Amino acid sequence: MILCCALLMLGACGRRGAAPAVQTEPTASSAEQVEQRKVVVPEPPAMMTDRGEQALWLTEHYWDNFDFTDTTYADAKQVMEVAFGSYATVLSAVPVEAGIRSVETLFDKAQASRKMYDCFTELAELYFYDPNSPVRNDEYYIVTLQSMVASPLLDEYEKIRPQEQLKLSLKNRVGTPAADFRYTLASGETGTLYGIKAPFVLIFINNPGCPACKEVKEAITASGFLSQLIQLGVLKVLAIYPDQDLTEWYDYAPNIPEEWINSYDKELRIKDQELYDLQAIPTLYLLDGKKRVLLKDCMSIPRIEQTIYDNREKANEWVK
Repeated sequence: MILCCALLMLGACGRRGAAPAVQTEPTASSAEQVEQRKVVVPEPPAMMTDRGEQALWLTEHYWDNFDFTDTTYADAKQVMEVAFGSYATVLSAVPVEAGIRSVETLFDKAQASRKMYDCFTELAELYFYDPNSPVRNDEYYIVTLQSMVASPLLDEYEKIRPQEQLKLSLKNRVGTPAADFRYTLASGETGTLYGIKAPFVLIFINNPGCPACKEVKEAITASGFLSQLIQLGVLKVLAIYPDQDLTEWYDYAPNIPEEWINSYDKELRIKDQELYDLQAIPTLYLLDGKKRVLLKDCMSIPRIEQTIYDNREKANEWVK
């Protein structure tokens, strides 16, 4: 009963609409560029009033009016950032399968010229891969990287970086089993990720003294919803330090909540064997009870809350 109340609490105050509003107008600072270059986004048919259907329609038609042969668009950086940002927002509101098809089509068309292709791959990295992007999506960036690796526009040397990024991006994908590893506690006791028994596990890869890590730790502890689930044992937080200098880690240990599993990677497998993509620290991975990835490298606490709520049946099954 307590678990149900905790889950319903988020349902009452944290659920989101089917599709976010699409922003297609640039800021005033880019108005001068827009007078010369403007990406005209098609509007869904008037009879289509459902926002989910509108978003799906836009994923198929967003770039219909765009001239991929006109390379002057590639010089209008702000205009293209606004257009691509709106496109990424639309993709965040549709099933990932539909988004993948759209991104595949986009990069096929973008190969009309090297200059245009570079423009779109840079935008994709900014919106789909940057850790600070609110619409970051590993699956869409994987499509981008696969296009780059296969593109005849890039030579073998230019493909080295996307090949390395693709190798990391393909690890621990959403819906796949997370890579297991052994962690060590301050007492010297060890355990494994797969040995943690809970409906949900939140991996918090962090460095002691890192300001961003401190902010994330405080955001997790400030969440009433997550705190309740931690107290109930429904959510386990595994804080792990991936480096070898332990002096600072031991000094900082008292600042980690007692309810969390505070550990370090004695074998350095996470870092040295690249078990997880550490392009930025801190990073959070949300797993279900079977250690399948629900969220990868997610820094949004509200999104973590929402994902747990959306998968609440897993928690109820665990209690039974």
